[in-house]
Amino acid sequence: MFDTYAATGRKLSRRGRTAGVAALVGAALLAAGIGAQPAAAGTHTSSAGLGTGSLLQQDDFYQQGLLPVGATVGTTGKQALSACSGEETMRALTKGRAGGYAEVIWTFDTQDTLLTESVAEGSTDASAASYEKQLNKLVRGCQDEPEGHWYYGTGHALTVRGGTGRWYPAFSGDGNAAGGVAVIRSGHRFGIVELAGQPTDDPGYMEGIAAAAINRLAD
Repeated sequence: MFDTYAATGRKLSRRGRTAGVAALVGAALLAAGIGAQPAAAGTHTSSAGLGTGSLLQQDDFYQQGLLPVGATVGTTGKQALSACSGEETMRALTKGRAGGYAEVIWTFDTQDTLLTESVAEGSTDASAASYEKQLNKLVRGCQDEPEGHWYYGTGHALTVRGGTGRWYPAFSGDGNAAGGVAVIRSGHRFGIVELAGQPTDDPGYMEGIAAAAINRLAD
């Protein structure tokens, strides 16, 4: 589900996903100066108040049937947004004007499962809502794909304690559930989270991941 260039800006085909994508993305982030951390890491906060503690944490994955083994975190905004983003990053989307950035790549105990998340802090709720709209438009661009390619399914609105979002299941070229993506917002914070891989046969499990991400963003 994720491009294999990440923070380096070297784009491979957005449809060219391989089993080695986790290693490639991790290497790209390390090359950009973003450090790998153990799975329990993620409590650092930037001067703007937004930090990696506002991202999904290790405990959030257990109810979704995922066992995290490591996280690559950063606060640069230079991580690729999603499999649909081309070379787009959060810093590029916001033209570097966000009050803070945080991003993570989570790896799990299965090689074909990977999660990326990128969030930012807007100046106002209105600005965050505008970026949220742009991110949803980006995701919807991959709902109509040529036969045989992966695609995103119908978006589902979600409201939880921390805010709102919209999650989309993802399907492989043969129509099997293959992860999902969610656009999330809490007040003036916003972001996108995407999971490659399928812990269960029910694509709706992405709703749980989206809900957890929204509540973390609110903290």
